[in-house]
Amino acid sequence: MSYADLHVHTTRSDGSLTLEELPAAARRGGVEVVAVTDHDRLQPFDDPILEREGVTIVHGIELRVETESGQRVDLLGYGVEPTDELVATTERIQSNRIERGQAIVDCVEDRLGVDLDLTASEGFGRPHVARAIDDHPDTDYDYEGAFDHLIGSSCPCFVPREIPSFERGRAALAEAGEIVSLAHPLRYPDLEGALALAPDLDALELRYPYDRDVDLQPVERAIDRHDLLATGGSDAHDGRLGLAGLSRAKYDRLEL
Repeated sequence: MSYADLHVHTTRSDGSLTLEELPAAARRGGVEVVAVTDHDRLQPFDDPILEREGVTIVHGIELRVETESGQRVDLLGYGVEPTDELVATTERIQSNRIERGQAIVDCVEDRLGVDLDLTASEGFGRPHVARAIDDHPDTDYDYEGAFDHLIGSSCPCFVPREIPSFERGRAALAEAGEIVSLAHPLRYPDLEGALALAPDLDALELRYPYDRDVDLQPVERAIDRHDLLATGGSDAHDGRLGLAGLSRAKYDRLEL
């Protein structure tokens, strides 16, 4: 059971929960602290932390950036108070996400000869397309199959999007928030390259539901070597919170 789930998405990006539904979902999962970390999007409140229906809500964000080597990684910012730079960065990203999302929808519809009845808007992402493909009666792909064969990287309808550099993204998050953490380190193809970013960060996401057996020792060694904090969360895109996260003692260490 997790006390704090610090990686949760809402309908402001590609999650299924609204902000209003978060407290009830947290209680169902036995969670007392939730960090809302929507993709490249700030929340409609300026407080770094607030209380709603007995649940602590941390203003967070998951920002995709590109390293010097060309690897794309996700940074988690916590305790965010919007700054001009971060607002401008997210607005640029959202504009590009909408253009890119519509291009993916158009490609899928042309390729499959179907109408997905889907229009890209704020917070739009590939999961929206995959769900629409899965739900359509005239396609042969389920949600995973849509990613594997149509819209995943190197697939025929994949469209890359523009993202900030690691240096620019990290600086914007550091100015706006209390903690900048590297999300799910063991998901990146170049783990060594991802962990090489550790000296410039405050934390690494240690607790995460990888859905496979993983060796956490490289992450733990990087945390110890660079005297970093450990974050953790479920990366929830549905209503199931608390599948991974932090104990109360480890959350208190973050001093948010």
